[in-house]
Amino acid sequence: MKNSLILKKAKPLKPSLITILLIFCFQLKAQESFIIKNVKVFDGENTIENTSVKITGDRIEDVSPQIEISGGLEVIDGNGKTLIPALFNAHVHAWLPQSLSQAAKAGVLNVMDMHGFEDFQQNMRRLKDSTNFARYFVAGYAATAPGGHGTQFGFAVPTLVKPESAQKFVKERVKSKVDYIKIIVEPSLKTLSIETVAAIVKEAHLANLIAVVHISRLEDAIQVLESNADALVHIWWDKPVNKAKLEKLAENKDFFIVPTLLTTLKAFEAMGENSKDLLTKAELLAEVKKLHEAKIPILAGTDPPNLNINYGTDLYEELFLFQEAGLSNIEILKTATSNVAKAFNLKEMGYLKKNYIADMLLINGDPTENIEDIARIERIWKAGKLVR
Repeated sequence: MKNSLILKKAKPLKPSLITILLIFCFQLKAQESFIIKNVKVFDGENTIENTSVKITGDRIEDVSPQIEISGGLEVIDGNGKTLIPALFNAHVHAWLPQSLSQAAKAGVLNVMDMHGFEDFQQNMRRLKDSTNFARYFVAGYAATAPGGHGTQFGFAVPTLVKPESAQKFVKERVKSKVDYIKIIVEPSLKTLSIETVAAIVKEAHLANLIAVVHISRLEDAIQVLESNADALVHIWWDKPVNKAKLEKLAENKDFFIVPTLLTTLKAFEAMGENSKDLLTKAELLAEVKKLHEAKIPILAGTDPPNLNINYGTDLYEELFLFQEAGLSNIEILKTATSNVAKAFNLKEMGYLKKNYIADMLLINGDPTENIEDIARIERIWKAGKLVR
């Protein structure tokens, strides 16, 4: 019997699991990539006219007018619009997740908490990768004296009475995984001695943490800076600084300031006649101008929820006050973007540059020319994802 070759009708091949996964990954990548074309960019330092930005995943892949637009990618027309880094608020006290949501909806995707209940803070930090909540950086408990400012909010806080307590205090904050150390010098209540402040600053630096200080008087501001504090998180209220003294201080010390002008002015309103011997609004703005002229980095912060300040749009009011103080629009935008990222050593944040995290605001206008356009946000992206 002869062998016969029987030809059977070929069955269609079923795609393998690997093929399906490859197709899925390709589609997912395409969905996560998009291009904003013909847009003006403020990259955290400078402006770039009529360029394009490509986002892949959570990162900025490229900023260039030569970006090729390939099929399948979403393309957003940026004509007449400006793309800027998402905003930071460098001084808040957040007690609920809703605070972080309110911030994110206003384009404020990073907030720096300056004193709070550590257990609450640790729980809220778990929202850092959630698109509709601001990232949350914390000081944990602020360093204060028994009966001092910070002890009046209804929860127990550790306090210090002498320099020898500094090491234990900082070690406890490190154990709580804080991002920086906050110190309070407030003479309206019992307060820390300058020797204790200096000891806390020293221990913070040994732990590779920066130390920021609440002050309200010029004398205290100068003393804590001469003790190597890294920042002031309020401006002084009592009298103007000597310009030559400030310039010398800036030359010898490396520090930044979060003036919280909106908070200060609202506090003066609440104090009424009791504020008559303090600086006027014009004088406060003049102090900010002196700081800027001395090349001291200025950061935007508003200290909510004090004085009913919100976590979102009230940050714009702080920027408008910087304009009244005489800062240029570019310098104002830096106070709420790159200045904060640099001051707090936040890597790959605060800029719109290749390989940086894609935290971005698309503004229907141009805040580099008109700072009030900061309120005209059209879209917000956190790590490349649209904030709803």
